[in-house]
Amino acid sequence: MNKQPVVLVIGASRGIGFELVKQYRGDGAIVHATVRRADDAKALEALGAVTHELDVVSDASWSRFAAAIASLAFDVAIHNAGVGGPRQPGPPTRDDFDETMRTNVWAAMAMSPVVAPRVVAARGRLVIVSSRLGSIAMRDDGNFTTYRASKAAVNSVAKDAALTYGPQGAIVVAMHPGWVKTAMGGARADLDVADSVAGIRKTIAGLVADDNGCFLNYDGCPMRW
Repeated sequence: MNKQPVVLVIGASRGIGFELVKQYRGDGAIVHATVRRADDAKALEALGAVTHELDVVSDASWSRFAAAIASLAFDVAIHNAGVGGPRQPGPPTRDDFDETMRTNVWAAMAMSPVVAPRVVAARGRLVIVSSRLGSIAMRDDGNFTTYRASKAAVNSVAKDAALTYGPQGAIVVAMHPGWVKTAMGGARADLDVADSVAGIRKTIAGLVADDNGCFLNYDGCPMRW
């Protein structure tokens, strides 16, 4: 009899994160999901998820979360938490810069030593959600400068995690979810959230050891750094 896979989704309140929980639960997985506010837990718990309050920019919150998951082993963990950052042209304000970098980059750094060992315990897969906009090689305009810089840094964090935890048995990748119709992606995006998540899940299921440290599109195609 196959054991139920155990999945962790960090940043599950809405959009891609919520859909990940919905689809994994629909397939019978045990799903742990993080939310920043207690009120956001209700809809996830209605799906049968186990919820954890986690403010990804708080050291104390990461410490509490680490204690809560210390005995668990995750077959799949997906770090989905992030913000879009300022969209106006020109340099960001200091506050906007700090919020974007702390939420997108520092949180991924804080996540790795907490979550990756629990993925190693299951010889599982850790996915850090990045963006095509973080690619330097594929860049063709200078918009969304702060967000692009943050996701380029996220790719670096993912690569470091792969080098650290890959030899211990995990598979760690950075993944572009596509341009998705969410609050962040907007109504003009070309991909429905359910289709993005279905592709993400299929790609995760097909990961092999040689994929460790790669930057992949949601459909499994390699992305250029």
